[in-house]
Parts: sequence; structure tokens; C-alpha cells
Amino acid sequence: MTKRTFKRFSREEGYRSGLEKKIADELKADGVDFRYEPKGWVTYNKPTSKYKPDFVLENGIVIEAKGQFLSSDRTKHKLIKEQHPDLDIRFVFSNSKTTIGSKSRTTYAMWCNRYEFEYADRSIPREWINEKPTTKRMKGLRVLDK
Repeated sequence: MTKRTFKRFSREEGYRSGLEKKIADELKADGVDFRYEPKGWVTYNKPTSKYKPDFVLENGIVIEAKGQFLSSDRTKHKLIKEQHPDLDIRFVFSNSKTTIGSKSRTTYAMWCNRYEFEYADRSIPREWINEKPTTKRMKGLRVLDK
């Protein structure tokens, strides 16, 4: 897809960004079962906040699609990982080489490596989709069913 096509999306289709729609279209085309913004929320203390994942694959992997990766997003995901270590949250960025700020040399990819989050650019890697579910991952998803 070209960048121009990538940025176009329709809110009527239910997605919040062109990247989310692209990922959903790819999953559907590949026949992969997933939930988009499941009904449950992940509660975390800040003092109390909620997070709704973008995509939850049947193997328990949580996918967060990110164009911009703001400071508030980074703080939120560090807190969630700390408070819910069984959740396997992975990022799909529009461009993981983007720096976290205009005066920073740290890229989204570098941040993910530092805080031990897996990431990819523009699409969910086939390896993630093909991963077998783990007991830990599936246990982590229980927070969404509350």
C-alpha cells in the first residue's frame, strides 16, 4: 500500500486509524481470528486507569497499533507491563525508526528494546500469528474478561 492509501480510513468501519484498519484487513484476508477492542478493559493504577487493546489474537498476543507513540502511551504501557506481567503486548508501528521526541535520539524501536516489548513495522509478522498460545499469555487475558 502507498502511504496515501495507508492514511485513508473510514470511521464507519469502526477503526480509529488507518494502521488499525490495515492490520484488520490483513488479518481478515489471512483468515486469522482476532478481537478488535474487546469489551473488557485492563485496569492499571495511575491511580486507576483503563486500557483497551487494539487487537487480541486467539493465541493471546495483544497488538497495539501506533502511528504516534506519545510520552503518555509509553508511561501507560510501562505501568501495564509492571502491573500485568502476563499480558503479552506487542506494538505495530507506522515507523519504528521515528524518534520519541524532537530532541531525542531514542527511536520507538529503541524504547521497545529497552523495556522488552516486541515490535514490528506496518504489519503483524506472520511469526506472531503462528505462535502457539501459552498458559501465561492466556492467563494474562483474563483481565479482559472482567
